[in-house]
Parts: sequence; structure tokens; C-alpha cells
Amino acid sequence: MLQGMRAATKWVWIFIAAAFVGGFLLMDTSGLMGRSAITPTTPVATVNGEDILATQWFNVSQQLEAEETRNSGRTLTLEERERLADQAYEQLVGEVLLRQEYRRRGIKVTNAEIENAARYNPPPQLMQSPELQTEGQFDPVKYQRFLASPLARQQGVLVQLESYYRSEIPKQKLFEQVVSDVYVSDERLWTFWRDTHDSAQVSFVSFLPESVPDSRVTVSDAEIRAFYDEHRKEFDRPARAVVSVMTIPRRITAADTAAARAKAVALKQQIESGSVTFENAARAESADTASGANGGDLGRGGRDRFVADFESAAYALTPGRVSEPVLTPFGYHLIKVDSRKGDTLSLRHILLRIEQREESAVLTDRRADSLARIAAAADDPAKFDEASRTLGIPVTRGTAIEGQPLTIAGAYVPSVAAWATGGASKGDISDLFDWDEGYAIARLDSLVEGGVPKLDDIKGEVRARIARGKKLDLLVADARTFATAAASSTLEQAAAARSLQVGKSDVFTRTTPAQGLGRLNEAVGAAFALPVGAVGAPVRTEDAVFVLRVDRRTQSDRAEFEAQKATLRQQQTSAYRQQRLQEFIQNLRDVADIDDNRKSVARAQAQAANLPALPLAP
Repeated sequence: MLQGMRAATKWVWIFIAAAFVGGFLLMDTSGLMGRSAITPTTPVATVNGEDILATQWFNVSQQLEAEETRNSGRTLTLEERERLADQAYEQLVGEVLLRQEYRRRGIKVTNAEIENAARYNPPPQLMQSPELQTEGQFDPVKYQRFLASPLARQQGVLVQLESYYRSEIPKQKLFEQVVSDVYVSDERLWTFWRDTHDSAQVSFVSFLPESVPDSRVTVSDAEIRAFYDEHRKEFDRPARAVVSVMTIPRRITAADTAAARAKAVALKQQIESGSVTFENAARAESADTASGANGGDLGRGGRDRFVADFESAAYALTPGRVSEPVLTPFGYHLIKVDSRKGDTLSLRHILLRIEQREESAVLTDRRADSLARIAAAADDPAKFDEASRTLGIPVTRGTAIEGQPLTIAGAYVPSVAAWATGGASKGDISDLFDWDEGYAIARLDSLVEGGVPKLDDIKGEVRARIARGKKLDLLVADARTFATAAASSTLEQAAAARSLQVGKSDVFTRTTPAQGLGRLNEAVGAAFALPVGAVGAPVRTEDAVFVLRVDRRTQSDRAEFEAQKATLRQQQTSAYRQQRLQEFIQNLRDVADIDDNRKSVARAQAQAANLPALPLAP
């Protein structure tokens, strides 16, 4: 069988494979090779001495972009490309770390293991394929028949299965080694049960650092320097850019809405007349390309899966019938229910977005073309203002933060933030950005680079952090005097004598937020340690100093715990195994020697192609 796997080499849709040739062609035609420092051997990262090539990163990023574009049915924004580029990088780094760990532990995979897994343990993508199911359930007989068919060889399924299991089996062996000793004792289960079922309610008086005058604390330059050096990572911040923006919206009129509905009505008539099936109409017409590729299939499920108008129309339908056009914030839908059992529906839909009619779209596009001709990517920043005056487009200003979408006056403007913080320089003008709701162009007016600021630039902020801690320390002594008075009278009487307010929390557990106190802090812990009715000593947290009185506390029911212990053990064992895996993988990353060259590679790419750099998170 393995020989048969290796004999097949064609692409198959089930799996995503690396496309080096496509990446090479992109590099070659875009001028990235020979015109910049990027070559086929340029590393985007080095992990414990092992290089990850820039070509690999480009390829995986492009594959993720292609998949998301296919699923969304539209061009991606720079922010979305940024997210996918980061995802590709993390994926590649993780793969290298795992391979290195396999070698260290001597983990290997045999041909026999691959063949056995391919025959009897198909990947989830194949198990979900309708062609391999009977009455909605995976059919092993159909799967075995498919594996033995010429079609599997022709489509490249066998070679893809070999690649899949050669990657997955070592991973499974490693994970089994990592979590094999995870055991949750009765004591640990009981502690978890108590943390989530013991409850308390408290009254409290809070002493806030804002009540202490600045004159009562002093902070020396030496303290500022020491605090800055110790907490440098806490001051790391994203880049911030001030941008000027012009937008040309695609304005939707009542006529556009009517045209979309008329198209939906006509399509419904075609389906009901038999000239086209619902499934084929969905493939050809639906703006929801993910479900459209599957004939509009939205799967089976109960209520509360969809927006209210859509769901109401779906549950009012007779199975087999096609709905009238249903308007939602996404556009007009045609809905067809395949089957219904109680509140469980199996249904399909066709989505028709409400878009500008051709005559309106042409005018908008012409205006956008004029804007691009005057200002897009112009070397002279004044061209931006010239375009505004010539075309009568108002200029708005906003602050773009690296890694966050730009909003101006509550409106989302895509791609601008990623462009401004991804390698642009002051005075640069962007290309024309195009998205579903319009066009935008931006000029970078100022930029503060991301990273850890110099101490002189944030000295006041550091001083305030230190002063706040000192104020909390001073408040402990004041709160101790108050607690003594409250213990000899009542919390309310002591508070009234000093014109302080007594707060009252809601009922909380050790793991849930406590109103007025916070979550998972020293004050919450004290609420489960103090005797009921007693006023405790002051408790200092990061935000305030509290004096508490426990008003009520409910202990966990041991009998209820024992009745659910077996199920709880199963749940917690699974949770602790996942936690162990996450900690193990994070530890591999923490101790690894990783050189991240993404920013330099992206900037070289931009310079070579005269394009904005691939956007990157901080």
C-alpha cells in the first residue's frame, strides 16, 4: 500500500500541502530574488540553529490566504493578511520544535504504522466527506472501497495520507509520553469541586490609592531606574501612527435593495420550476462561498445558531420547500429545510448580498480610479491634499495602533493600520485599498515605533506606577487602625465614624469574579479563610486595600461530589492533559533560541517589489 501511496503525486483538496514552485514563481516575478537581500536561502527565523526559509513562510502564508479568500469570497484586508502571516510563522516554528523533540526522544514512525493508520483511522476531513457516509455517519466499508479504487490513486489521496500520518503519528507518540503520567487524585478533585462550589458573600470597606495625596510619597531616580529595568517587558507597546484618510463609500440605495430582492425572487422561481437545483444555484450564486461550495449546506443543529429573522423563517418552513427572500444584516437569503426532527433542522441557504447596481458601482469605481491616479503611492505628500481638493473628498484623521483595526468616528477602515505600522515612513501615501463597503487611501503623518520606550520617554509613567504601590503600602496602616475599630464595634459603625462607604458583594466562588473585590486575588482568598461574621485584618491587592467581613458562606456538599466524582475525574483528567500539553509546548518555545527575522524580511520584500511590507504583529 505504501508503495501505492508514493506513486501518486497529484494535488487533492482534502489536504493543504506546501507549494514551493508557486512561491518560487512569485519570488521570481515580483523581483524578490536578485533585487534584494532575500534569496531562496534567506531565513525568516532560526530555531535552535535550524533555519526556516523565507520562501517557506511566504508559501504557507499564501496558502492560508488562498483558503480564507476562497471561504470568504472576497479580497482580504491587510489586517487579515497580518493575522495569517503570524499564524504561518507560528505553525512553522512549532513544526521545527516538534521535529527537534522527536529526534531528542528517538521518536520515529514506521511504514507499517502509517499503513495501519491510513486503513483504519482516517483523518477527520475524510470522515466528514458526504461520499464516505451512509445516513450521515462515516461508513468504513465505503472508505476501504475508496482506498482500493483507482480514483484514490489518481487524485493523490494515498500520497497525501502518507504525508499526513508521517506528521501526525510522531506527534501522537510525543503527546502520549508527555501526558501518560497525568492522574487526578480524589484530593485534587475535591479541591477543584470546593473551589467551584463553595460560595461566600462579604461586606467590605475599600481604601483606594487615589485617596492618598502625591505629596505623601517620594520616588527617587534610582527607584525609577530599578523598576524600569526589572519590568521592561511590561512597558512594551505597539507602534502608533497618526494618519490622514480619504474614503469613497459604496452607498447602498433603496433601488439596490430592491434589485437584490428581485434577483432572489427570480432565483427562487428558477429553482421551483426545476430549471436549476437549489444545490447548483447555491454553488453558482451564493455569496456565502463556504456553504455554497457544499450546495448551501449549513449542517444539522438546534435553535440559536442563526440571527433571529433567519431562524424564524427556517423554523416556519415545511421541509423541501424554498422560502421567500429573507432579509438579514448579511443580505437576502433563500432557505431550504432538508429535514426536521423536533427542533433539529438540516438546512441550506443561498445568500445574495445587497450591492450597488452596476450603474452606481461604475460611478463609484471611476471616482476611486481618479483618486488613485492623483495620489496613490505618490512620492509627494502634498498629492494627498491635492486629491482632496480636486475631487471634493473630505479628509479625516485617526490614530492607528499596530495589530488593531483602525476606526474613525466609529467606522472601520480596513488595511490602513497594518499599512501605516508595517514599514511605511512619514509622508508616505498608501495604495488605494478596496473592500466590500468602499475604497480608502491614507497618508502617514507621524509614527511612533513600537517596542520598549526609552526610560526618559516614560519616566512619568514609571514614577506613577511606583508611587501607586507606595500609596497602597501606606493605606495598609490606615486600614489596620480601621479594622481594629470595626472589630470592637461593627463594620458599619466604624465606617460611619469615618464617613466611609460599606460595599456588599454578590455571592461568589473562589474562581468567579467578586463584585467590588476583583477575581482570583488576595481579597477573594480571605473571604474563604475568615470566620463568618468576623472582621479581618487588612488585605492588600494590586488595586486597593480591603477590610472584610464574611456575611455568609456555603460549604460544598460532599455527597453530591461523590455522586459525580467519576464524571468529574474524566473531565479533569482531559483538562489536565490539555494543560500539560500546552505547558510542554510553551516550554519548548520558552527555552528555544529563536531568531525572528520577519520584520527585516518583510521590509526587504517591500523595497524589492515597491510594495508595503507584509504586515506583522508586534
